Parts: sequence; C-alpha cells; structure tokens
Amino acid sequence: MKMDAFAFGTTNWNEVERTEHPGETGIAYWRTQSFGSEPNQIRVRMVEYTPGYLADHWCQKGHILFCMEGELETMLEDGREFVLKAGMSYQVGDNAEQHQSRTTTGAKLFIVD
Repeated sequence: MKMDAFAFGTTNWNEVERTEHPGETGIAYWRTQSFGSEPNQIRVRMVEYTPGYLADHWCQKGHILFCMEGELETMLEDGREFVLKAGMSYQVGDNAEQHQSRTTTGAKLFIVD
C-alpha cells in the first residue's frame, strides 16, 4: 500500500452513509471513505457483519483488518483457519493468499485497503 500525500482529516463514522452488501448468508454493512488519488487510493471502512454472515466470494485484495467487536473467522484457500476476537487484527497483501470471512456471532471491523 502506497500512501500518497493527502490532507490531514478526521472522520465521524456515524455520519458516513451505510451501504448494504449481502453475503452468501447474512449482510455486511459498510461505511466507506477513500483518501488520495488513483492508482494509490486508500479505502478505509467500518464494517459490521450480521450474525451468520458468510462472504459470497474468495477475496484476493490485501487488507489490514482490526476486529473491534465480536468474532471473525477467516479461512484461507489452503485450508487454514484463523479466529479474530475483539482487539485482534490480521494483515495480508494483494494477491498473497485468498481468504473468505464468516461469523457466527457478528463482528464489527475497521479495515484499511
């Protein structure tokens, strides 16, 4: 991730529009802000997964992901599985390892990609 110069700013996430993204099961709600210019634009999101959420795809995008609430299970294409609880994070680069997310209980995440 390359962060080109952009001005200092703050974000009140409660004021950012929430968009709905259905999974294979459950729903992901995103609040998204983008910073910088293409091709090095940074996307920052607050994401809430409903209980029973399963992503409808295997993701190749790199992320830095911090679990704020709940519990998130992440499966890698090679069969490994990881569980993030509140206060834990993961990081993976673009096209490094495909991953898919699910949660039984629901989760609230802060994601930079």
